Amino acid sequence: MSTEPVLSIRGLAVAFRTGADLVTAISDINIDVAAGETVAIVGESGSGKSTTAAAVNRLLPENGVITAGSIRFDGKEMTELPESALISLRGAGIGLVPQDPMSNLNPLMRVGTQIGEALEVHGYTSGDATQARVVELLEMVGIPDAAQRASQYPHEFSGGMRQRVLIAMGLACRPRLLIADEPTSALDVTVQRRILDQLDTLTTELGTAVFLITHDLALAAERADRIVVMFRGKIVEEGTSAQVLGNPQHEYTKQLLAAAPSLASQREIEARPADASEGQAFVEIRDLRKEFALRSPKAGQPQTFTAVDGVSFEIRRGTTVSIVGESGSGKSTTANMVLGLEDVTSGSILFDGLDLTKLRRKELFALRRRVQPVFQNPYASLDPRYTVEQSIAEPLKVHKVGTAATRHARVLELLEQVALPAAMAERLPHELSGGQRQRVAIARALALEPELVVLDEAVSALDVLVQAQILDLLSDLQKRLGLSYLFISHDLAVVRMISDEVHVMQRGVIVESGTPERIFDAPQHPYTRELLAAIPGASLAS
Repeated sequence: MSTEPVLSIRGLAVAFRTGADLVTAISDINIDVAAGETVAIVGESGSGKSTTAAAVNRLLPENGVITAGSIRFDGKEMTELPESALISLRGAGIGLVPQDPMSNLNPLMRVGTQIGEALEVHGYTSGDATQARVVELLEMVGIPDAAQRASQYPHEFSGGMRQRVLIAMGLACRPRLLIADEPTSALDVTVQRRILDQLDTLTTELGTAVFLITHDLALAAERADRIVVMFRGKIVEEGTSAQVLGNPQHEYTKQLLAAAPSLASQREIEARPADASEGQAFVEIRDLRKEFALRSPKAGQPQTFTAVDGVSFEIRRGTTVSIVGESGSGKSTTANMVLGLEDVTSGSILFDGLDLTKLRRKELFALRRRVQPVFQNPYASLDPRYTVEQSIAEPLKVHKVGTAATRHARVLELLEQVALPAAMAERLPHELSGGQRQRVAIARALALEPELVVLDEAVSALDVLVQAQILDLLSDLQKRLGLSYLFISHDLAVVRMISDEVHVMQRGVIVESGTPERIFDAPQHPYTRELLAAIPGASLAS
């Protein structure tokens, strides 16, 4: 029996062509992954971890080139294989779970067809067996009503459910090596646990090697056999999970650990406004309900799905109210109704006594100056053709605020507020890091001096160092500007750090509410206890 690793990387270097120059992205990378082993690469955005993963199955961007080193998969030298051989390996021998579910599913094909295509292309199944395997895979990744959902299109799935589909596709052919690039960053903790348990089953029963790319140190600590820490294109530390997290040697690893939120993290009581808990609510949500029409399997028989069912809560000035729950719980739909992006089926949203559900278009437009959003994906929420200044100034122009000169001055003021240099104003989004983009999105949300900012998974796509910076920024802005936040998240550790009040949603209903201390220290509802138990690294919190 061969003792050779499933994946062996030696002296790997990758560069990117920029005009006539080659810019080195990673260098001197040495990693082995054995059968049945999970190796996690951790590091901040731009550290080179995703570039390393993309090089393994030769899926680098067009301007990317392997300049040195060896990549051996099952004894085959990947750097020398022709494209035809690589195509047969991808999917069957090497499974891939990419990070972004928005751009990695074909919007014109049904979800089941896309998974089935992966199975049939590699000769894994055909005909009725393909359909049966598709349903089995969707059920495995926690998608309810799998047979019916297989006939739907990606836009009919939430972001978390789209990510589950990508994971099902990556696992479809039971590959020898699975490259998982941030596979669960968009998933709630209960689904994350189910997926990671399934990966554990694969490694145990089938000997699948897992190459895990993540910025979640707690997840790496709990699930990986070994951890590799990357910084600025190089490996700076590696070892078993216990070694790296229990006794970090490199200063960068120590910074990552210090920045990672944990269940032990709490918001400092003194940071809250003195009258926050006693202050009068200026946003009141009463018995809010949202129904969506679904595709019916039989013509003439309309069906509805209740996404939000009788939700009520309040937001007091200067406080942060968080809604947590798994994908499909209704938390983002609730946020979209507060923002006026979704029509309300029934119930009321009172903002300073005005019911948003009854306002005319012109009144609602005026009110939107007082309520602004920050969304999850800083890549998708900025127009790639607009400079930073144009993006931040856009709401001012739409609402006809000021002159060109005063808007420019306001943009510079906002950049300073979110700790970005004035020179950043002329850059385009592709010239910014993910954290810088999210700061621009926050600056744009603040342009009209809103009273309420709705943050929908606003830090979930960020690595821990940038996440910590954004959370500190939000806290500082709240204290200086008196902002109120509605914070939507599946990351309970972050919620504990930032919240004054927490509402737990399950299947469209709030099942438990309270202060972070009460929710986290003495959860009453079984679902809340299940969420807390599923958090990676919960046992590591101290």
